[in-house]
Amino acid sequence: MNVFGVDIGGSGIKGAPVDLERGDLAEPRHKVLTPHPATPESVIDGVKEVVDNFGWSGPVGITFPGVVTDGITRTAANVDKGWVDLNAQDLLGERLGQPVTVLNDADAAGVAEMTFGAGSGRKGTVFLLTFGTGIGSALFLDGQLVPNTELGHLELHGHDAEKHASTKAKEDEDLSWEHWAKRVTKYLAHVEMLFSPSLFIIGGGVSRKADKFLPLLDGIRAEIVPAQLQNNAGIVGAAMAAAKH
Repeated sequence: MNVFGVDIGGSGIKGAPVDLERGDLAEPRHKVLTPHPATPESVIDGVKEVVDNFGWSGPVGITFPGVVTDGITRTAANVDKGWVDLNAQDLLGERLGQPVTVLNDADAAGVAEMTFGAGSGRKGTVFLLTFGTGIGSALFLDGQLVPNTELGHLELHGHDAEKHASTKAKEDEDLSWEHWAKRVTKYLAHVEMLFSPSLFIIGGGVSRKADKFLPLLDGIRAEIVPAQLQNNAGIVGAAMAAAKH
C-alpha cells in the first residue's frame, strides 16, 4: 500500500509516495526549497507543488519542524512565527483537497527508524536525533513514542543546543568534523545525563556522512548508530502516520 509523505524542513520541502510494506519511497522524491520567510501560505504552496508533482490523490502525511498537538502547530523555531497555534492540519487539508495528518518531523523520522530502520526491535530508552537546520529529537520507551520532546532546545553553554551543535551551526561557522563532533559529544553527554538511553540514532542529512563524525564521538555510554533511512525517514514516518488516521 502506498501513502504520500511530505517532510517540511528548514531548507527544503520534500515528498514522495511511500511503500508502507517495505518502508521505503515508492518513487524518487521531489524537493522544493523552503521559502524565506517560511510563512504558512508560502510553505503550504510548496507542499502543494510537491504533492501535485506526482498527481497524488489520497491521504497525505506531513511533518513540521516544531511541536504539533492534534494538528495544531504550537512552536516555530526555524520557520515564520505565523505558524504558532495555527490549525495547520485543516489549512493543509483544505489547500490539498486531501485528508491530511500533521506531526512533528523528528517524531515521524523516529517512528520510521523504529519500525524499518536502526531502532527496529530495540527495547528500553532510545533517542532519534536529527541534525539539520536545528536538532530534532524523538524519544521512545520500549518502542512507544513520547511525542514532541524538542530536546534541540536544551540549554548548552547558555544557548539552545541546536544553535551550537546543529549541522547549520557547523556550516555557518565553517567547523571541521573534529570541532563539530566535540560539540555533538557535549550535547549527547547532556541528553545521556538526563535520560540514560541505551541507543542514539543519528538522523538528518548528515547521517549520509556518518563515517566522518561517528568515530569521533567518544565518552558516551549509549550505542550510537546512523539512521538507516537517512534523510528519507521523515517522509516514511509521515506516510505511516497518515495511514493510521
